[in-house]
Amino acid sequence: MLDAEKQHSRHQDALERLVAIMARLRDPVIGCEWDRVQTFASIAPFTIEEAYEVADAIDRDDKAALRDELGDLALQVVFHARMAEEAQLFDLSDVLGGIADKLERRHPHIFGEASAGGHHLWETIKAEERKAHADQSALAGVALALPALERAAKLQKRAARTGFDWPDIEGPKAKIHEELDEIACAPPEMVEEEVGDLLFAVVNFARHLKIEPEEALRKANRKFETRFRVIEQAPGFSAMTLDEMEALWVEAKRG
Repeated sequence: MLDAEKQHSRHQDALERLVAIMARLRDPVIGCEWDRVQTFASIAPFTIEEAYEVADAIDRDDKAALRDELGDLALQVVFHARMAEEAQLFDLSDVLGGIADKLERRHPHIFGEASAGGHHLWETIKAEERKAHADQSALAGVALALPALERAAKLQKRAARTGFDWPDIEGPKAKIHEELDEIACAPPEMVEEEVGDLLFAVVNFARHLKIEPEEALRKANRKFETRFRVIEQAPGFSAMTLDEMEALWVEAKRG
């Protein structure tokens, strides 16, 4: 047997084993008491969490953890597909077949007759697909469950494709200053809304710099955590004044 055929068989065996395990766990009589009572809604937070743990393993360049986390994420797909199959909605074959069809449809320059393509062709095909949906807005399909920063960036990108966008970075920069002024003048009940507007403006500024705000904030979080863990190890940290803590922080930044 060819190596490619062996690999295909190995993949198929592993997937079938996982599917069979999930079917057993969901069995209403002999299944696991936790797994069999789960729903799409109760499992959704775990699906989101597993996707973030995959990203975390990548950030840490931990290949062993990445393997494990990808397995956990694959389990989420199988779990949802099993629940759908039980409800006679669709099954795992429909899920996998659907994404395979979509990839071929969106890459006609690879799988079809188109001689050229690339990302602009992908976006054109996606726009054509959206025309078949009931919601015809340019913002349709931007998932509500996305992290707020990422969703803001996607909404802005969609709007920009219609021409609704600042012509250069000066517009987003001025908007940040405008929102800061509005926070300073806002009554207490409006401060939260104005802070939201400020964050939205910062996302727009990042987008014009071609920076993904979600990734930028994740890196900032990691940097803050690393430095804070250093300074909190200093003797007497909990009794220090803010100025003393700040001095340690400056040292940690230099290190």
